Amino acid sequence: MTPIDVNQLVFRSMTLDDVPTIVAIELESFATPWTEEAFVNELTNNHFARYMVMDLDGRIIGYAGMWTIMDEAHVTNVAVREPYRGQGLGERLMVELQRTAVMFGSRRMTLEVRVSNSIAQRLYKKLGFEPSGIRPGYYSDNMEDALIMWAELPVSAEVEQLYDDK
Repeated sequence: MTPIDVNQLVFRSMTLDDVPTIVAIELESFATPWTEEAFVNELTNNHFARYMVMDLDGRIIGYAGMWTIMDEAHVTNVAVREPYRGQGLGERLMVELQRTAVMFGSRRMTLEVRVSNSIAQRLYKKLGFEPSGIRPGYYSDNMEDALIMWAELPVSAEVEQLYDDK
């Protein structure tokens, strides 16, 4: 596949019309994917929820979500369509999610990641996340533990400068 021109990517808020595509990406990406109902509920009933899509030429190729509560953001989902993986797009998506979290007043961000997922852990560490604990048996498909990671986010005046090179 031809490398993606990151200047062609568009990041926007997820809409209800996006949900079927998001569910398809979930099925490609996770052993225990979220359902259509879960995403509809997040978009319509959860006032803490912030979801975005990554669009390339009118096609959604990735998405990410978080809950912003007080000054903390909790990452709920991050996924890139299978054919587009390995090109740094997950990093672009996470950087955009961090920018958005700062815009909503977040100072810290947290997430859980499978202890066996070293690729994701490397990405998160690159973006300033540090391990802070374990959630035993967190993943229901195989009772795998989750590594809890936290990152301090820059204050809004520092955001563009910090992320411009990413």
